[in-house]
Amino acid sequence: MTASSHQPVRLVSTQTELAWTVPLLESVAAASGDVPALLALARDSGSHWPQPGDGQTARLWELLASVAAVDIAAGRVFEPHMDAQAILAQTGNHRAGAVPADCAGAWGVFAAEGPGLRLEAKTGDAGILLSGSKPWCSLAPLLDRAVITAYTETGGRAAFAVDLRHPGVTCEESAWVARGLREIPSGTVHFSQVPAQQLGIDSWYFSRPGFAWGGMGVAACWLGGAVGVARDYKNSLVAAAQSGREPDQIALAALGETDRILTAALQYLARTAALIDDGQLSNDGSLSAGEDTRETGGGSPEVREDRQEPGAHPAADRSAWSEALRVRGTVAAAVERVLSLVSRNRGPAPLAFDEPYAKRMADLALYVRQHHAMRDDAQLGKLTLKGEHLW
Repeated sequence: MTASSHQPVRLVSTQTELAWTVPLLESVAAASGDVPALLALARDSGSHWPQPGDGQTARLWELLASVAAVDIAAGRVFEPHMDAQAILAQTGNHRAGAVPADCAGAWGVFAAEGPGLRLEAKTGDAGILLSGSKPWCSLAPLLDRAVITAYTETGGRAAFAVDLRHPGVTCEESAWVARGLREIPSGTVHFSQVPAQQLGIDSWYFSRPGFAWGGMGVAACWLGGAVGVARDYKNSLVAAAQSGREPDQIALAALGETDRILTAALQYLARTAALIDDGQLSNDGSLSAGEDTRETGGGSPEVREDRQEPGAHPAADRSAWSEALRVRGTVAAAVERVLSLVSRNRGPAPLAFDEPYAKRMADLALYVRQHHAMRDDAQLGKLTLKGEHLW
């Protein structure tokens, strides 16, 4: 892995302003494949990172993208932990409920649904207890705690903080066979009378603007992964030129298009981060009453069976969620195009013999599948019909 692979991804900061991140990125590179070590880095370094909506959203996304540019699986470790920290902070800041007294350890966020699986929260003399099963719980056996959604007695869904080390928590052995993100298995977790603390009222988790902000944070990781792929490609052309084989017009055209695509997507993220911090994307962030796109482990749309139409804001230019749909769709398309350009131009040899490159390509191809593609575009189309657009 070359030194350039450890350089940060910049949205708004200068290289000098982000120089402090290089030791962290070097640590991420050294810990690649070692999930406990990556979790420790996320836990320890993440406590100093900004949170979305606090005036430094672009810098948060720079950090997420930078980690993913070094190792996409590491981004997949860092992002949910940081998202959980943001959710806990939003709970307190918006008086949505009490924040758990103990927020230490490594956290995940589990809010996906699957056919035949249901997690329920019931209140009794012992407080709130969770029972049932939750699919797509990435790294659950290695985490300390999680923000998790469950059905409440009113029929709605709410978020809860839960200790994953409780004896009532059983992590099913994962049947993960993916070639991408092999160290980040997502399996089903079973709960039996597990104490939990509710975070906000029913539907608060989905309706807060931070829901959309977090979805865009995932897109920052996707884009960072694409930057890593582009760096691989550029480095390969430099190495070839040093060996006497100058890149031809086709190779240069692919590099130029890659640069154009990534630059546009990075600028779009920076602009959107500024809108968030200016308070222009602080209204409804609801995707639906029942799913979190960030914790599906790259699953097919069929695992999410309770999609509902999000709330629209016809009088507004855009809501937090409509902008999240645009950002995620734009970034996903950019990632897909970069993957195609680079893989076509580099050919089969590095996929077969260059382990870091082959891993990056497989990891990113799976990670970006968390985007719902045409289904998300259909949601955006409905909002567009209601007047929620800038054109």
